[in-house]
Amino acid sequence: MSAAPCEIWFYHLERSSAEQVLPELLEKTLGRGWKALVRGGDPARLNALDAHLWTFRDDSFLPHGMAEEPLAERQPVLLIAALDNPNGGDALFLLDGAEPGDLSDFARCILLFDGRDEEALRLARGRWKAFKAAGHPVSYWQQAERGWEKKA
Repeated sequence: MSAAPCEIWFYHLERSSAEQVLPELLEKTLGRGWKALVRGGDPARLNALDAHLWTFRDDSFLPHGMAEEPLAERQPVLLIAALDNPNGGDALFLLDGAEPGDLSDFARCILLFDGRDEEALRLARGRWKAFKAAGHPVSYWQQAERGWEKKA
């Protein structure tokens, strides 16, 4: 019996940045007992995100590491640019148009995109069609005034 296909959740950011939204989503992921892999294409952005995750809230932090650091495979949240999954992440977060790669290891893939950026919208639409055609269950969440609304 084969494993269920990876669920793909699209998060259409309209009022907040990925840096504002990602920590809450990562906390929810860890709350499920899952590990997370955050994949981005820009090493400078990943380094800034690394610093942000330690300080985004005064009363807590998200335990995480960078892929090039020692013991990366033991991190509950791992920031990476490469297409591998060294920490055995259950949830893959894609930032800045990062490539998804092979999704067979993941239960869920969360694609965050800026709705104010035409190129990001174009890429997200193309990925929606490709994921759907590949048989992945897809969901679309749009940022509204009072939180997230599931649109599809």
